[in-house]
Amino acid sequence: QVQLVESGGGSVQSGGSLRLSCAASGYTGDNTRTTYCVGWFRQAPGKEREGVASIGADGRSTYADSVKGRFSISRSQDNAVNTAYLMLNNLSPEDTAMYYCAADLRYDGFCPATHTNMAYQYWGQGTQVTVSS
Repeated sequence: QVQLVESGGGSVQSGGSLRLSCAASGYTGDNTRTTYCVGWFRQAPGKEREGVASIGADGRSTYADSVKGRFSISRSQDNAVNTAYLMLNNLSPEDTAMYYCAADLRYDGFCPATHTNMAYQYWGQGTQVTVSS
């Protein structure tokens, strides 16, 4: 069973930066043939979960308008280790939320799940980001 574990959250002041990581474990497929499709989401208290960013099979990334130009998604597939990252820059109190990563591991070279449709198979438990003014 694939498990995703986020890390890197914390408390920062407005204008600060954080780098979130999402490590996948438990995957037993052939990583040389696998596409690691990843999305990042966040949920603030009292609000619905919203998509933040996703990265597709071709490496192209897309972002929610609210974070465009400030956040950057990336991934690495080194040997059997699949890791995703979300760089958060120029943070504001409105970015305060629990941040979740989600992923699919696919052999077909496609990433139909995105941060807008939330159709990922695997989800992490979240890492808290708190931004103070």
